[in-house]
Amino acid sequence: MSNSNSSAAMTANPLLAAAFSSELVSNARYYAVKTHEATNHKYDGKPYEVHLQMVYDVACKYVHLLPNNRIISEVLAACWVHDVIEDCRQTYNDVKNVLGERVADIAYALTNEKGKTRKERANDKYYEGIRSTPFADFVKICDRIANVKYSKESGSKMIEAYRKENNEFKKQLWSLPVQELFDELAECLQGCC
Repeated sequence: MSNSNSSAAMTANPLLAAAFSSELVSNARYYAVKTHEATNHKYDGKPYEVHLQMVYDVACKYVHLLPNNRIISEVLAACWVHDVIEDCRQTYNDVKNVLGERVADIAYALTNEKGKTRKERANDKYYEGIRSTPFADFVKICDRIANVKYSKESGSKMIEAYRKENNEFKKQLWSLPVQELFDELAECLQGCC
């Protein structure tokens, strides 16, 4: 579902429109932007909001994969805050106090383990946490798609790391409900996004 299709769906379904424009999503965006700004956390030299908006946009495109409007609001909120524990000196309880337990659970699940390398930080325990937390896989795959798209558009060398990691990433997180996300990820890694 493209953003224009998302807009059409929202017009046809007022409950879906409410999920996209919920106070929870607005609060998550504000909280995430402010905490990343407060720690001077950047995305390739740009405000970190650039990355968070990209993750949110991918999630909006695939919102039809989510089961109901309450979950949609929580997952979209989690897209905004998925990096605040890892990058902004926020705790699980900080996120929980601002946005609730389900959003905090997803942000916590997406927080890398300690490690000196990417492989050590994204280890089996990390992926188990994502798999065992409802909808964390959806947000993580949206995050990966956003990172791959940005890497391709900017000519970043990270695209090669994402290509090398893709088999393991898919092995860890693939399931039938997220097949459409993996289809886009594969397309992005091979050709144009």
